[in-house]
This record gives sequence, structure tokens and C-alpha cells, in this order.
Amino acid sequence: MNLRESILQHRPFLIAGPCSVESPEQLRKTVETFPSLGIKLIRGGIWKPRTRPDSFEGIGTQGLEWLVDAGKAVGIPVTTEVANRQHVEEAMRAGVDVLWIGARTTVNPFAVQEIADALQGSSVSVMVKNPVNPDLELWLGAIERIENAGIKDVSAIHRGFSFYKHPVYRNVPNWELPIALRERRPDLAMICDPSHITGKRSLIAEVSQQAMDLNFDGLMIESHFDPDNACSDAAQQITPKDLQFILSELVLRSKIVSPQIALQLEEIRTRISSLDEALLGIIAERMVLSREVGQFKKENHIMILQQEHWWKIIRQKLECAETLDLSPAFIRQIMDAIHQESIRHQLDVVNKTK
Repeated sequence: MNLRESILQHRPFLIAGPCSVESPEQLRKTVETFPSLGIKLIRGGIWKPRTRPDSFEGIGTQGLEWLVDAGKAVGIPVTTEVANRQHVEEAMRAGVDVLWIGARTTVNPFAVQEIADALQGSSVSVMVKNPVNPDLELWLGAIERIENAGIKDVSAIHRGFSFYKHPVYRNVPNWELPIALRERRPDLAMICDPSHITGKRSLIAEVSQQAMDLNFDGLMIESHFDPDNACSDAAQQITPKDLQFILSELVLRSKIVSPQIALQLEEIRTRISSLDEALLGIIAERMVLSREVGQFKKENHIMILQQEHWWKIIRQKLECAETLDLSPAFIRQIMDAIHQESIRHQLDVVNKTK
């Protein structure tokens, strides 16, 4: 199948299926209602790269036939994850329509190149998940390695980024990364994987809506007819019935607006632009003062980084976050960026020779 063409024709392009292929019966019971839900691609893990060696690591090669047969039974193409040359060869031999490269593989250029070499001369469609760490260049590099192997039909999957013991997400979305990828590669179709971002079924609907509001082209959602007894990632899988409900509640907003609404929106954007210019001007003035501070420290042999003073500033600004209706994380990010730029200016002054 031409995946990109199909994605462009169906928004949202819906991919669903179990985290792991477990049995022909499991697949049959899970996918039997998929045609009525508008699912365009069935996913199923055959080889599962688990964190711990005593976890279920997939049913193995025998599951490929089960997956392909399940897709044929309902008339929907199928996809599975590949992590090495052997996976590629066996999946393509079995008739898998689309391959995807997982986050644990994307992070390793050697592994991606092995897959790219195995794909040489084929016309299969490939999806590339973001690496486990928030590194845009690694993500781009993996995509480019696959394209350099002659694969023309490549898409991206955003599944979030690892974060130790995050209070909400299994993998933090960091929406700025897929947005940055789309800025660099607007030609790529972009799929969101809410299941791996959330790690829990209760948040899948919320993250799916956020993805659609951010102009993603589709969703990959893990679905299992009996998720509580799934062999892997039980907490983040949902039943086909729950999937149907989430999809029915999904709001698809239009990019096209009437001339009157566009004019009203432009008026607001003009005011925002004026404030942005004022902000930049204020920051520039602040850096002039930072250079004065740098000159003072140079003349009086004072160390540039005054850690206690910086901690005091941060505490004060974070206390203001709630009254300003701004998140503490955003305040911290802004202040850290300003601080780094201030240090850059002070270093330039202190180390400048006549």
C-alpha cells in the first residue's frame, strides 16, 4: 500500500491493534469490528523489545501469519515493528504491508542502518517512531537513512520521550519536537501514538484530541479485546468498544475559516505580534544591563555565576506563576533561557581582551 497517499485521503488516519500478537483468536476478536470503526491499518507486535528479560518478548515469527491472516479477514492492511535485518526479511516474506521502526531502535544509528540495508530494493512503506530521548536530529537521521535506502513512502510516529517517574505520562509528549520535525520536513505524514505517551487508558482520549488539535494526520492506538489480561502493556490498551467511543467523541477542527473569521483572528494576532516585539525589546534591554553587571564583576574580580542569588530569583518567579496563570514549568523554562543568555553576555565581557 502507499501509506502516505492513504493518510492524506483519510484524516484522521487510524491505526489500531494489540500491543503484542498473542494468538489467532485474540486477533480475530480484536479486529472483527475494525472496519466499522474506520481503522485503516492494523498494528500488532511480533518481537517485543522489553526493558526486563523476564517480560513477555513477543510470540515470534509464527505470529506474522496470524497477523496477516487477521488483516485479510477484515480487508485491512497490517503493520508490525522491526528491529533488525532478520525482522525485516521475515515480515516482508510473510506479506506485512507496512513496517515500523520503534523508539528503542531509532535511537541507534547502527541498528537503523542495518534495517535500511535490508530494505534496499523494496517498495514497502515504513513508519519511524521518535527516539526514546528528545533528539530531533536522531529522529531525522533515522528517517533519512530509510529514505537513502530508496524507500519513498516514509512517515513519522510521535510516541513521546522517556522521563524518569513522570507524574502523568509514561513518555512525555514534548509537542515541540514533532512540531519542529514538521517544520523541517513538512512533506512527512505525522501519526501520534497516545497509548505510549500516556501509559494508561484513562488519558488516551485527551492526548488523541490534543494531537488532532495540533494538526497530526492520524492516531495509533493499542486495542485488545481483553486488555486487562494482555501479555504486555495491559494498562494502556483499550477494548474496541472503548476505541469506538473515543473516536466518536473526537473533535476534528478545520484549518479553513471564513474571510470574516480570518480577519478577526488576524486582529488578535496583530496585537500578539506587538507584544512579542515589546518582549524582545525588554529582553534586549535586560541584556544591556547584564553586560553592565559583567563589567562590574570583571573590574571587581567577582565570579560570574552567583548560584545563591540565582536560586533566590527562581523561587521568587515561581511563586508568581499561579497569580499570572502561567505554569511553573513554563516560568522555569523562560527564566533558564534568559539566565543562559545573560551568562553568555557576561562571559563575553569578562573574557574580552583589549
